[in-house]
Amino acid sequence: MRTRSRAVAGDGPAARAGAGFTLIEVVLALTIFALMGAVLYGAFSLAHTAVEKSEKSFSRNQKARSIGDLLATYIRSGYPYRESIQEQTIYFAGERERLSFVSAYSHAMGGRGMALIAIEMENGANGRASFSLSETAPVRLDGGGGQRHNLVIQEGVRDFQLAYLDVEGDKENWEERWDGKERRRLPRALRMSFIDAEGKEVRWVFPFMLAVLSQ
Repeated sequence: MRTRSRAVAGDGPAARAGAGFTLIEVVLALTIFALMGAVLYGAFSLAHTAVEKSEKSFSRNQKARSIGDLLATYIRSGYPYRESIQEQTIYFAGERERLSFVSAYSHAMGGRGMALIAIEMENGANGRASFSLSETAPVRLDGGGGQRHNLVIQEGVRDFQLAYLDVEGDKENWEERWDGKERRRLPRALRMSFIDAEGKEVRWVFPFMLAVLSQ
């Protein structure tokens, strides 16, 4: 008597393969995909943040460079201005936190003509301050007439100081005050120092190219 063996349904590799994935396999696959997505998102987020910081830093540096160039142009063109031919003294009022002088450069007039330039600091909150530049053209020392244009140079600064270079022979001294009526000449250079909003120490030195003419 012969017995025939029958294949039981669901038995064997082929049958198991056709049955699909188990719950554990699905959970593992989803976990792996989630981890890969988190890693990719983190990498993308870091790259995006780095690009934003780079763009902000570039824009900030460009602005600082442009302002520095404008300041340098005004100061290099500082002029030993006298109200009349008979006047022996020149107009230049320099203090530790403010400065007023006449420049042979006027940005508002396209680089031509003279302008009254003022640089001054304004105290703010939390020990921070801002310093600004103003141009008034044409020059009116009595305060009347002329068009005034203002520009904020830096905000949130600390320890803002101006100093003026005095050269006598081989000696060089930085003075905290310079009065053109007393000295009857321009300083050789202006030094501007401060700590910016990011805590970096900034120091600019600008020469007065026409200082020799005022002596």
